[in-house]
Amino acid sequence: MSSRTTIAGVTVASKPVRALKGVILAACCAAVIVPFVGIVSTSLSTREQITRDGGFVLLPDQVSFAAYQAILSGGVVTRATLVSLFITIAGTTLSMATTILLAYGLSRPRSVAHRPVLMIVLFALLFTPGIIPSYLVVKNLGLLDTYWALILPVAVNAFNVIILRAFFMELPRELIESARIDGAGDVAILFRIILPLSKAVLAVIGLFYAVAYWNAFFSALLYLNDTAKWPLQLVLRTYVINQTQIGVDQLGAAGVALPPQEAIQMAILVLSIVPILVVYPFVQRHFTKGVLIGAVKG
Repeated sequence: MSSRTTIAGVTVASKPVRALKGVILAACCAAVIVPFVGIVSTSLSTREQITRDGGFVLLPDQVSFAAYQAILSGGVVTRATLVSLFITIAGTTLSMATTILLAYGLSRPRSVAHRPVLMIVLFALLFTPGIIPSYLVVKNLGLLDTYWALILPVAVNAFNVIILRAFFMELPRELIESARIDGAGDVAILFRIILPLSKAVLAVIGLFYAVAYWNAFFSALLYLNDTAKWPLQLVLRTYVINQTQIGVDQLGAAGVALPPQEAIQMAILVLSIVPILVVYPFVQRHFTKGVLIGAVKG
């Protein structure tokens, strides 16, 4: 018996094959969703239920926000969250500004030093510097133990510049030429014509930058010696991955009975995921279009 049938000229898999595909897809979805539900549930559970369920709760009997109140009471987690927010907002803003300006300049063939700058960008795309040269550059610039050490070395991504340049070059030339005839300069052309037509690809590149800055971990480990300046990902590594016990002093919740360590660790984990989950729905409608534009035109 054939595993495929043809209906109106379209080949369709048979029912057993489709059922098997459905089971495999459902199992893959469950493998992603169930652990995430368990993490959120454990962070919202009481000490009694966490102890009874062996440290991992799938569905809480009683919802408790004690773990979130503890980590957001002004201690190390609160400070690390604010640091990560600052790095993400400042870094994404700077990266978008530099990437847009560089891509626009490289998309205009007659711009100053067009070819040498393009060769430098392509060279940076093919050959990335190693850890030691990067560390020495940051050290000699006096950026160690500053937040700029997490932003400036990665402010411009060569791949994003190439993608954005390719998109700018594909925009109708007649629009730009007519704007120049009307007396518009490069600044007016960029902000009034090109950027409004590039919302999809800008949204995707902005999301790439924001996720990279929010998840900045290794650069923070290299360049930040002061624990008071740690971003959230380093706190996550210390108190969740390394299973270091977090106390009242670190949380800034003196005089309050702490919830169990499992609930606090899962709450930190949820806190590290939530901002990206909040931002993604606003970008999602541009995401598919922007990725396709980059894939085709890059």
